[in-house]
Amino acid sequence: MNTFGNIFRLTSFGESHGPAVGGVIDGMPAGITIDMEFIQNELNRRRPGQSAVVTPRKENDEVVFLSGIFEGVTTGTSIGFVIYNANQHSSDYDNMKDLFRPSHADYTYTTKYGIRDHRGGGRSSARETISRCVAGALAKLALKEMNIKITGYTSSVGEISVPGNYMDYDLDLIEKNIVRCPDPVVAEKMEKLILSVKKDGDSIGGTVSCIISNVPAGVGEPVFGKLHAELASAMMSINAAKGFEYGMGFEGCHHRGSQVKDTFINVDGHIRTLTNYSGGIQGGISNGEDIYFKVAFKPVATLLMDLDTVDKDGNEVVLKAKGRHDPCVLPRAVPIVEAMAAIVMLDMILMGKTTIL
Repeated sequence: MNTFGNIFRLTSFGESHGPAVGGVIDGMPAGITIDMEFIQNELNRRRPGQSAVVTPRKENDEVVFLSGIFEGVTTGTSIGFVIYNANQHSSDYDNMKDLFRPSHADYTYTTKYGIRDHRGGGRSSARETISRCVAGALAKLALKEMNIKITGYTSSVGEISVPGNYMDYDLDLIEKNIVRCPDPVVAEKMEKLILSVKKDGDSIGGTVSCIISNVPAGVGEPVFGKLHAELASAMMSINAAKGFEYGMGFEGCHHRGSQVKDTFINVDGHIRTLTNYSGGIQGGISNGEDIYFKVAFKPVATLLMDLDTVDKDGNEVVLKAKGRHDPCVLPRAVPIVEAMAAIVMLDMILMGKTTIL
């Protein structure tokens, strides 16, 4: 499946070392002004080579729109776009054609299709997420018309975590450091850890937290298509994602119901909740409070060290990995998480025929 969404839908295409990656977006509302500077900035946040803690691959990642936009405004028709690849080092993967890299999709792709593009993982490469960031940027522009804002940040790297929750921090500080963490002191520790891991040829995982604010009550479906289920599906489709929780998440399992109930109150004639353990969603439908969730990402599977594995015939071999890889996906995963959240929110709003657009 290469298509995500119901009404607002993205179909992506392309491989890591092919000529280009791109996509087709259906369901984009007409009349939305396209801010090309904003869209390119969203791609720049995901782009490789942006700092010492990410892969050094150099790509401009400039999007070219082919349809669906006229005189800077969306027309309501399908939006086609492409981003050309320019800096592949395909020879780095010559020794991996007949090997299965540990914890990669090499074996499963070969088993399913009988063939795979071994250069950088082909379709299984995280380079596919560029298309998601384009669609997410467009969705953000539509959501901006409703005053809905989506903000993600790195909340942990390895054992280093941001204490407290998002309300304890100035989220404007997220883009002030290369790990995208709102706590400058913690950010410095995260950066040092990533650089240390990189020096060892190893990798490290962590979590990205995300907040969706100003969502009106009533978005989502009651049984199948619950808002949190759609968000979970979107996040777990991102490369290296291994876990998802929203609201109080797993921490809530350690408390009694009386300790984590969200009491309804009247605030200036509007029904609100005194607390927000539910994470802005109840019964699969938004309740008007902030929606917040966390996504866990595993350490990058490619390690710059000798690794035991097998070849296509099952022979034991030693893989000597080369190439340019992220020692930690977290800084570049932040805009991808935001993009997928934006796609889900716009899609769910359009599905519900909410009259706020």
